Amino acid sequence: MQFTNSTPQDIDRIFWFYDAAIALQKQVFDKYWKGFDTELVEREISEQRQWKIIVDDQIACVFAITFDDRSIWGERDQDDAIYIHRIVTHPDFRGRNFVQHIVGWAKEYARSQGRQYVRLDTWGDNEKLIQLYQKAGFDFLGIITPDFSNLPKHYNGITLSLFEIKL
Repeated sequence: MQFTNSTPQDIDRIFWFYDAAIALQKQVFDKYWKGFDTELVEREISEQRQWKIIVDDQIACVFAITFDDRSIWGERDQDDAIYIHRIVTHPDFRGRNFVQHIVGWAKEYARSQGRQYVRLDTWGDNEKLIQLYQKAGFDFLGIITPDFSNLPKHYNGITLSLFEIKL
């Protein structure tokens, strides 16, 4: 298993992952992502914040990170944290505990960047992901309504559950 930055050549594949995730979300939950702007992913790639996990020479999982997330985290965004977003596992690789692997990687990466927290969010009422993230070692901090003005459209009109690991 190898963690590596995504490249511009991965964009079509990343969007394939997002489409697969949306299809699954529609099957198992009453909310789903509304799609993403290509410019967002291109910016993440150019800033080395879009990641992929390679298993057996295949992209098994993708995710993004950021170092600020004020629209979601408000005043807490002043803390030194990395924020994990959009974890998507290829259907052929589901059930392999990629969240646990990402948490281990994120802790090491956060420390190497002088950060004190690893954080993420999910829909406020997604009990399955809430339990998964707590099982992965995150503390559940509560449910908030984010500032929608600077967020991608899939956030519009929702509440979010916040999670963090203090290093």
